[in-house]
Amino acid sequence: MKAGLLRLIMETRKRQQLIWAYLVFFFMAFLKLLPARWAMNFMDRFARFIGPKLKRQRLMMINLRRAFPEKSGQELAEIASDAWGAMGRMAAEYVYLDTLFDFDVNNPNAGRIEVSGIPIFKDLLENPRPFIVFTGHTGNFELLPVAGAAYGLDVTALFRPPNNPYIAEKIHDLRARKMGNLVPSHAGSGFALARQLEKGLGVGVLVDQKFHKGLDTTFFGLPVKTNPLVPKLVRQFNCDIFPARCVRLPGGRFKLEMEPAVEVPRKDDGSLDVHRLTQMLNDKVESWVREYPGQWLWYHDRWNIKHELDAVEAALDAKS
Repeated sequence: MKAGLLRLIMETRKRQQLIWAYLVFFFMAFLKLLPARWAMNFMDRFARFIGPKLKRQRLMMINLRRAFPEKSGQELAEIASDAWGAMGRMAAEYVYLDTLFDFDVNNPNAGRIEVSGIPIFKDLLENPRPFIVFTGHTGNFELLPVAGAAYGLDVTALFRPPNNPYIAEKIHDLRARKMGNLVPSHAGSGFALARQLEKGLGVGVLVDQKFHKGLDTTFFGLPVKTNPLVPKLVRQFNCDIFPARCVRLPGGRFKLEMEPAVEVPRKDDGSLDVHRLTQMLNDKVESWVREYPGQWLWYHDRWNIKHELDAVEAALDAKS
C-alpha cells in the first residue's frame, strides 16, 4: 500500500516537472523567434512586473534591508526591481548563449562585449598551469566560461543544475555547447575539480552560494556559512586564484573583467590560511555587489534565513 502510494506521488511529481519543462521550452522557442535585443528587453520588463508579486520578493527585500540598512525603502525597491530585470534578461540570454559572446580581440570595440584583463588571459594561455577563477552571481556570469572556451582557455566550470531534471538537461546542453567542460555541483564535485588541477588545467567556481556546512564568515557584515572548497584547492595545488566578473552595461552590452591573482594569506608557519582566504573571497564579491547592487541575485537565500523570515523582519522593523 505504502509502496503504491509512494510510486503514485513520484509519478505525479514527474508529470508536473515534465509539464513545467515543456512550458519553459515553449517559452524559450518563442523568445528565439524574436530579435535578441527585443527578447531581452521584453524579459526585463516582464520580470520587473511579475517578480514583486512572487513569494521571493519578500526574501529579496529582507536581504536588501539587512545588507543596506542605510538605504531608504524607495532605494531598496529600485535595487530589487533592477535585480528582477537582470534575472529576466539572463533567462532570455540563455536562448542566445551561442551567439551572445561576440568579442573580437582584433576589433575589441565592435561588439556587445568589452574585456578587461586580457594580458592575464594571454599569460594563462601561453604559460599553461593549474589555476582557479572565482566569481559571483553578478551580471551574466555565464559569459565568463563562454569567453574562456571561445579563445581556447581550458577551464572546467562548477555549476548547480536546476532542480527540474528535464530543464537541467536542456540548460546543461546549452551551457556545454559554448562553455566546454562542466561539473555539476554535488558531493563529489571537489574531486572532479581536483583532477582537472592535477592535469595542469583551470577551474571556475561561483563562491557566493549558500553552504550549510561551510566556515563561519561574514557577507555584508552578517554571519554566513561559506564553502572553503576553493581555498582548500589553492592550498593543495599551490595555484594562482583570479577574481573575475561580468558587469552589465547600458544598451544590452557587457564588460568581462579578470583581475590579477589574489595574494593568498598565510599563517605564521607559512601554511595557507584557509579561513582568511575564504573571507577574502566573500569580501571581493561583496565589493562587486556594492558597486552594482542591482546586478546580483538577491532572491537567493545566501544568509539561510528563508525559514525564519517573520522573526528577521520583526527585528528589522524594531530597529527602524
